[in-house]
Amino acid sequence: MSKVVSLPVRVRKDKFVMSKILATIYAAVTYLLFLGAFLYSIGFVGNYLVQKSIDSGKEGDFVTSIIIDAFLLGLFAVQHSLMARPFFKRWWLRIVPPAIERSTYVLFASLLLILLFWQWQPLTGIIWSVTWQPGSLILQVISLIGWLIVLTSTFMINHFDLFGLRQAYLYLKGEPYHHLPFTIRYLYHFVRHPIMLGFIIAFWATPQMTVGHLLFALATTIYILVGIQLEERDMLVFHREEYSQYRQKVSMLVPLPGKSQSITPPSVGKTTTR
Repeated sequence: MSKVVSLPVRVRKDKFVMSKILATIYAAVTYLLFLGAFLYSIGFVGNYLVQKSIDSGKEGDFVTSIIIDAFLLGLFAVQHSLMARPFFKRWWLRIVPPAIERSTYVLFASLLLILLFWQWQPLTGIIWSVTWQPGSLILQVISLIGWLIVLTSTFMINHFDLFGLRQAYLYLKGEPYHHLPFTIRYLYHFVRHPIMLGFIIAFWATPQMTVGHLLFALATTIYILVGIQLEERDMLVFHREEYSQYRQKVSMLVPLPGKSQSITPPSVGKTTTR
């Protein structure tokens, strides 16, 4: 009789172990998908090493192309901002387990990026073109530096928390998830949003600016500026006076001389609500 009674308990335990394993696999696969999309985006924006780039392909009707491209950019912007808002997360966590909530956010963002790469309509009219070889090379290097700033800045906060791996790992270990403390590290001493600064540099530093590239760079820059306002509003709610003081002492995107001198040395990294 004791064996019969203990069977359901063992089944529940096995299911719990399996859910931990599946959550970890899900987070890992989602992260690899993001990593692939991120690396592809470097070639997509820079017009090298990828099959489909921002200026490749046959150009179609001008107005139709702008509508399609604007829709793709808007779709990504809405997903990226809406799913990061606390009110959406509270609702979303009724459906998605907390251990994979962040990974699911990353999954949706990566899939929409892939859709954008696939369906982007080139607009190849030239806005500017740097034909001097050293100048062209310098702009390409600056763009790559922008991408490097993006990637390294994620490690200055917590790369694995930002992309959902830490949440799944803690769930696998049976430990409750806890938010990281608000701290300041490296580039976060000089600008509050080095990731966004890196994106802006990467998108605008190009030896050849086409109409399509300009649309992409302009739309993403506007989204970044709006998204920063939304994120900082959430950060003020979450970290209150601590983040308020940080805003007063550190520039948003452009490092200003002397403004970050009063910041105390950091310990871990800046928590983000995204």
